Amino acid sequence: MKNLLLRIFVFGICGKGMAQHSVEVKIDKDIEYQTLHSFAASDAWAAQFTGLWPDDKRNQIADWLFSMEINDQGSPKGIGLSAWRFNIGAGSAAQGDDSGIKDPWRRTEGFLQGQGVYDWKKQAGQQWFLKAAKERGVEQFIAFVNSPPIQLTKNGKGHSDDGLSANLAAENYGTYANFLVNVFHHFKDSVGVDFDYISPFNEPQWEWKGGQEGSPWNNNELASAARVIDSVFRLQHVSAQLEITEAGAIDYLTGTKKKHNNRSNQIETFFSPSSPNYLGNLSTLNPKVAAHSYFTTWPIEKLKRERERIAEKLLKYPFLAYGMSEYCILENNEEIKGKGKGLGMQTALYVARVIHADLTIANASMWHWWLAMSPYDFKDGLVYHDKNREDGAIYDSKLLWALGNYARFIRPGAKRISIDYEHYNSTETLQRGLLISAYKNKDDSLVVVSVNQTEASVDLKLPIEVEAYGEGRSYITDDKQNLQYKDLEKLEGGNFTIPKKSVTTFVFK
Repeated sequence: MKNLLLRIFVFGICGKGMAQHSVEVKIDKDIEYQTLHSFAASDAWAAQFTGLWPDDKRNQIADWLFSMEINDQGSPKGIGLSAWRFNIGAGSAAQGDDSGIKDPWRRTEGFLQGQGVYDWKKQAGQQWFLKAAKERGVEQFIAFVNSPPIQLTKNGKGHSDDGLSANLAAENYGTYANFLVNVFHHFKDSVGVDFDYISPFNEPQWEWKGGQEGSPWNNNELASAARVIDSVFRLQHVSAQLEITEAGAIDYLTGTKKKHNNRSNQIETFFSPSSPNYLGNLSTLNPKVAAHSYFTTWPIEKLKRERERIAEKLLKYPFLAYGMSEYCILENNEEIKGKGKGLGMQTALYVARVIHADLTIANASMWHWWLAMSPYDFKDGLVYHDKNREDGAIYDSKLLWALGNYARFIRPGAKRISIDYEHYNSTETLQRGLLISAYKNKDDSLVVVSVNQTEASVDLKLPIEVEAYGEGRSYITDDKQNLQYKDLEKLEGGNFTIPKKSVTTFVFK
């Protein structure tokens, strides 16, 4: 069956009453776009503490994040993240207040203790969540570095003094590479976790002069260090691929920026053969560019334009995939502000729009949230908890479950497929309308995700062709439901009402 036709009735305000509009959505399974590899979040920074909390608390968090099991009502117990990001710490926790990082929760332990000396018992809380992810079926693991170990940095700190250049001298690139090798082999041989990717340069654009661990990297420094790491990885038989660029914002990939222009235009800089910083010939380099969706989600015109530029730029480099590897809400705009816990549907819908845009406009092959767990009064977590080191209350969020509308059902290896309807991805639709995308899993199941941003419900009419799948289900996240399961075959007349302000996923097998 090549084509599917879904008829959607959208209720909108028309004068003083409600006017019913019908929208025909065409889905062509034979027109495929990018391959989806993973949905993920990171263990920074809270897992170092919550991973040591009582078993019932940490297991509940792990189930929310990783579980693929269902409850007695047929609804998922968790969101089934398909990848997990492990932060390799720089060791600033050992320095305490002398680290220059005021918040102890943003300091990390480090494995390296001195020249050639490692303590693999460090980062125990993070290691617990790493193992919990593997036990619950997560198969992809990314190790990322904010700052090289403090024993190797120029100033002996996990952050820069002046923000002008890398906080790692060129003569220590090889030592840094060997540190990454040792971490990789230890976790593979002694922990049973094989890191698929290692990201050595996180958000190199920013100055990182304090507040948390981090290091700036100018493009020429990053290229030189990447070449050294590649050579050491090859020599030491490291199967993990290097992941770059981990740009702090996506527009650093596509053009030259006035500030820190030596940290921008990174697609051309690293993948044009004529560039002095060309890295495309490195055998351990993952053929992907990664960036973070910060500061490009508002206004809607910018949300759309910057993602179109990613897609347009990569037409010149068809061998490259694009990955969105970190996001939380930092923006303050007329729709939303970063401050305040994001427990409700306003945050969930805002982020769902970003996910939709990243997947359908920028053709992102992966989508990774920032903090899996957060103790902060900020919209940066999937799970929230008290800022206590030993125990405390935990809270799920609507964002957690809305991300699950994508992560739980769009599995690694899925293909995004063609979908079209009137005003699809127009700026008006992106801002206020119904956002629909479709995917085909490796088992040929069809997944349709609908983000209803409107204040009215949407009546969805499913055509007779759907019966060919034999099984149809929906999962709803709104202000009252968390991935609530419904069997479509039990619905009278094949109608399904998408609740207002909701994210609904349809799965046909």
